[in-house]
Amino acid sequence: MDDQGFGIYVHWPFCEAKCPYCDFNSHVRHAGIDEVQFRDAYLRELDHMRTLSGPREVESVFFGGGTPSRMLPETAAAILERIAQNWQLSDNVEITLEANPTSVEAGRFDGFRAAGINRVSVGLQALNDVDLKKLGRTHDVSAGKAALAVAKKHFDRVSFDLIYARSGQTTSEWQRELEDALILAAGHLSLYQLTIEEGTPFAALHAAGKLVCPQDDAARAMYEITQEACDKAGLPSYEVSNHAAPGHECRHNLIYWRAGGYAGVGPGAHSRLNINGARHAISAIYSPEDWVEKVLQTGHGIERDNQLGAQDEAAEYMLMGLRMNEGIDLDRYAGLGGKIDETVLAGLEANRFVRVDGKRLATTPEGRLLLNSVIAALAD
Repeated sequence: MDDQGFGIYVHWPFCEAKCPYCDFNSHVRHAGIDEVQFRDAYLRELDHMRTLSGPREVESVFFGGGTPSRMLPETAAAILERIAQNWQLSDNVEITLEANPTSVEAGRFDGFRAAGINRVSVGLQALNDVDLKKLGRTHDVSAGKAALAVAKKHFDRVSFDLIYARSGQTTSEWQRELEDALILAAGHLSLYQLTIEEGTPFAALHAAGKLVCPQDDAARAMYEITQEACDKAGLPSYEVSNHAAPGHECRHNLIYWRAGGYAGVGPGAHSRLNINGARHAISAIYSPEDWVEKVLQTGHGIERDNQLGAQDEAAEYMLMGLRMNEGIDLDRYAGLGGKIDETVLAGLEANRFVRVDGKRLATTPEGRLLLNSVIAALAD
């Protein structure tokens, strides 16, 4: 399914602090790291990924984490140079960097721009100092807005993240915060409902009754407020948690959601590659130190490489595609061996959880509120 685009994902796993809600592969190293060694490992793993993927045109590069804005701009430049040597870059390639809104990292934006970054996603997470502290963030609202202003001066495309349905948050508080966010927005917003992830400090607090999040009705109201306000502001949702003005959608994430191909490098990075006509799900060693050691010894840090069967491909296509407003192509789904019970589909359509438009199947706004249940019903 690589005809849906091809991208490169670069995972930088290091952070200044570990946020209590985060279950991503992110790590704090107070003693620092050998960045030159890690840089060399990324370059070597990129070379290996080129041998697996073959010649491709890269439409998107995404530096995620962790906090990739904590890497040196020289590291980003070296990685981008190696990508350009190994693959052809499209004329309008999107190159995104996730960034924390601290003055130190904002001060590197000029260097990242020179390295080739042309899109930045800033992790504001909240526009409330009390809640920023609760979320474990190391910036305040003032610093966040200042970093966002610097980003807008350096990059044509800027996005930022906010988390809602936070502990103690009311619908009216979220509505006011969202109004402020839309004034700051520059074409793209990622608005995530707080999820309590297993194994995080928030999960322990929640289990102990010390972290109380809005109930289902309140969380639903916040979601509906979000859709209405963003629609009105000209940033409609194109995916469950992502909103954009036309043409400002994150092209890298579209590759994921459309089940395209991508090569991931770095600790814990995932890939989906077409190798000898078969789609492979590949993942790298999770531990940064173990990953870099293996890459420097063998040329790659791959831990698992599984060839996907047709049913696996079909299930993954539905799981990802129904997150988007555009939905999935039913002919493509059937071509992968996917089958849908027409009676189940008719019931979901009658209840306005899905819509069928020609050969496309998509969830409605009501259906996206129950996305996991809708997908389970269709895939059963």
